[in-house]
Amino acid sequence: MTAAAHVERPVALTEFGDRLGGLRLADATALASMLWSLSTHGQLSPVCAFKGGETLEVYDGFKRLHAARGLGLRELRAVVMDVDIVEATVHMRELHAGRGLTALEEAWIVRSLHRDHHLSQGAIAKRLRCHKSWVCRRLMLVEALDVGVQADVRLGLLTPRAAVLVSALPRGNQSVASGTVIRRGLTVRQTAAFVRELADASDGVAEQAVLSRWTEGLPAVAPRGVHAPRSVAETIARDIMAIRRSAGRLEACLTATPLASLSPAPGAATVVRESLGELGGVLRALAYTIAGALTQPQLAPPVASPEAG
Repeated sequence: MTAAAHVERPVALTEFGDRLGGLRLADATALASMLWSLSTHGQLSPVCAFKGGETLEVYDGFKRLHAARGLGLRELRAVVMDVDIVEATVHMRELHAGRGLTALEEAWIVRSLHRDHHLSQGAIAKRLRCHKSWVCRRLMLVEALDVGVQADVRLGLLTPRAAVLVSALPRGNQSVASGTVIRRGLTVRQTAAFVRELADASDGVAEQAVLSRWTEGLPAVAPRGVHAPRSVAETIARDIMAIRRSAGRLEACLTATPLASLSPAPGAATVVRESLGELGGVLRALAYTIAGALTQPQLAPPVASPEAG
């Protein structure tokens, strides 16, 4: 970047494009706040853009641009940087690192770099200065999430955090679950409980029972402060059942579906293959721990004292 690239100048709104706007969420509350600020105090900071053909493509300042259009303004101050679309996409995350971006927005940015601009996961990790596993997790999130659910988020019907929770469900259940969350106005905490129940359902009949119960009304909430703590043995037993159920489902999917056939998401096979490699390492470590636990001597059952009974 040259020093001249950092000079602010007025730019007519007709010269701006928002090609990268689809990588950000248009929050109605934030936009209303920007409308008030722009009409009351004027433009406090310039938008950032780069030359994208015949237009100046914005990569930071979408709310300012939309608010200016809503107010009928003719121009905005802008800094036109000497970067290409890949660098601009990287800057979108860098400018909001640690604040401002939801996990879903980060996933959209990573997917754009990977799918649209053909950067490898390693190259993305290097450009974003993060671990490759983070890149893989973000790709898995967005590619596991039904496009209809993503549309619900863009329309402001579903919160990004709720969408992340819904992504844990099979694609066939995500749209129905999202609709239930929206219709019932579930909080993030309630959504987590709903998704957990739906994921734990053993078959289609059980899934329908969960959906019906949550659609008709929320389950009764236990009185505050009343808890039924699980013992360590109960916790282990629940985890064993959950892992066995998930392992059986995963084994069936991998046996019936070759990784190369994971369409229509391009490159999904690569993402799944890398995730399976990481999972294999986790399972090997768990198997080693299980073997060690099984070789430990069993404790003798307690002997009743003569006074007992």
